[in-house]
Amino acid sequence: MLPFKKCPICNGEMIEKEVEKLLRGGNNTAIVRTKAEVCLYCGERLYSLETIRQFEDIRNKLEHQQLTDLKLVGNSYQIAV
Repeated sequence: MLPFKKCPICNGEMIEKEVEKLLRGGNNTAIVRTKAEVCLYCGERLYSLETIRQFEDIRNKLEHQQLTDLKLVGNSYQIAV
């Protein structure tokens, strides 16, 4: 059972879904696949406390270059303007 039956933002219907979240720490980024409650109307995502703590841990690792637990999947580039 989902903790929220209705979206706290728009009152839309919530469903549990697997989503991708992009996390940034320093100059590094990571893509995390996790479950979230997602509003079918506005797209608002709600994460469990455990998932939020996992995000914080990953951001901290990225910021401090502790990348041994992470798999390199490519390179990112920024356009010089």
